[in-house]
Amino acid sequence: MKAKEIKELTTAEIEQNVKSMKEELFNLRFQLATGQLENTARIKEVKRTIARLKTVARERELSVNN
Repeated sequence: MKAKEIKELTTAEIEQNVKSMKEELFNLRFQLATGQLENTARIKEVKRTIARLKTVARERELSVNN
């Protein structure tokens, strides 16, 4: 998910996406620990997507407070 796509989402949708991405990250880490994970690069992608989502959410929070 690109930053441009994230900025078009509502705040509630961003929070929902963060929650689902964290669940996916948990599952990926579990698969990695059990040796079932085939695409290890997916962990990095999910972590970066979570960071992008949180960054946009924080930017909105700061802009509302100003």
